[in-house]
Amino acid sequence: MNDYMTIKEASEKWNLGIRRINTLCNEGRIPGCIKFGSVWAIPAETDKPEDKRIKSGKYMKRDE
Repeated sequence: MNDYMTIKEASEKWNLGIRRINTLCNEGRIPGCIKFGSVWAIPAETDKPEDKRIKSGKYMKRDE
């Protein structure tokens, strides 16, 4: 099982929270991750996914 890492190991490697990585797995944003029951297995060689969340607030529709 050295080819895969757990969410906790990925959290330490990528400096992200466990919940955030779980969300990325559920959304299919981490290629090659596999779910075994309630546990995710993430390929060890996978790079940290790009953060595509909008933080600026510019996406909000404004009334003019």
